Amino acid sequence: MLRHLRGPGRLLIRSVRFREPGHEPRLGLVEPDAPPVVVELESDDVLAVLRGERAVTGRTIAALDAETLELPPPFELLAPLVPPETWAAGVTYERSRDARVDESRVEARDVYSLVYDADRPELFMKDAGGRRTVGPGAPVGVRSDASWTVPEPELALVLAADGELLGATIGNDVTARDVEGENPLYLPQAKLFAAACALGPAIAVPEDWSEPFEIQLRLSGPDGEVIYEAQTSTARMRRSFEELAAWVVRENPVPAGSVLLTGTGLVPPDDVALAAGQHIEIRIPGIGKLVNPVGDAAGLLPAERSKTHVR
Repeated sequence: MLRHLRGPGRLLIRSVRFREPGHEPRLGLVEPDAPPVVVELESDDVLAVLRGERAVTGRTIAALDAETLELPPPFELLAPLVPPETWAAGVTYERSRDARVDESRVEARDVYSLVYDADRPELFMKDAGGRRTVGPGAPVGVRSDASWTVPEPELALVLAADGELLGATIGNDVTARDVEGENPLYLPQAKLFAAACALGPAIAVPEDWSEPFEIQLRLSGPDGEVIYEAQTSTARMRRSFEELAAWVVRENPVPAGSVLLTGTGLVPPDDVALAAGQHIEIRIPGIGKLVNPVGDAAGLLPAERSKTHVR
């Protein structure tokens, strides 16, 4: 049984992005009613909204679920932003370090232990322009040439160009662990493929960034049976959000609105692997719950996707 999860403290705002047929995507603020109500914003600039722009049109939409923030037809909930770049940090939790050591061939094991304790963190690019990123309710992908793909639930930070923390959302850094474990130089292939990243459902701006976020993962089968569930907290991270963000932008022209996935502290056991038909739920109190079905990456290429590709 999972214990009750605590939120990150008081939130200043929570924003979502949605679309209705025949219209461009719009932004909205989530009002904490029961059920929550999304109030449409005049601005379509998510960075301006995160920095304090709050002018509304007056139109409200009742969410169907207080955590997933699913909207009624004809409205479609989208990823809360389209990041120009998505970066990711690795081995930021002790649990992640241990798992990477276990999955790697003996000759490569030291690199994970060394980077956990090093001054410089592991950083890599996960996506650019949203080509490999999906929003709530859209399938994430599994590589056809991998046999052991797992979800990696993470807190995702929205960054300004100078590394300032603008907001936080939920991220899923889907990873082909067997590909990475075979050789660390295969990391880009283990991390970058169609629909290998999911973001949503909202962006939250906490009043106090030092308050930890609790993260819960549940993986269920086609019939709803629970395959794996666990939880962790960002309090267990080896590095602070600010430290990771500062390294990302160090002598690196990262565009404003880019996202940084902060690493995972939840690693499913060796006998758990993603497969088509499963469902992934990642819950972070204060932000919401990101739910995605699992599909085959080969069938989720951008030219073939509609709902899946963030836009």
